[in-house]
Amino acid sequence: MGTFGGALDARQVDASNGKLTAEVTGEVEQEDGVLVIRRIHVAMKLVAPEAARPTVERVHGIYPMNCPLYRTLHNAIQLTSSYELAAPAAAL
Repeated sequence: MGTFGGALDARQVDASNGKLTAEVTGEVEQEDGVLVIRRIHVAMKLVAPEAARPTVERVHGIYPMNCPLYRTLHNAIQLTSSYELAAPAAAL
């Protein structure tokens, strides 16, 4: 999530102050009586205007190979991510 948020910030899409959150789920299987993590999915939610969608989509497509955690684990575990864009709350 840090790499994704940093890449967004670098492209003037504000992902700070709680605007970018994530829910991570993992799937575990048993191999020879040992629990092994097989799949991890990161579902991110970004509060940003709809106009940011093209940039967010582009960043989402390229950030994994720049993420140290992804680069370390992607050959051993299936790693996936998705994002949801949420409109900012109307200003009072």
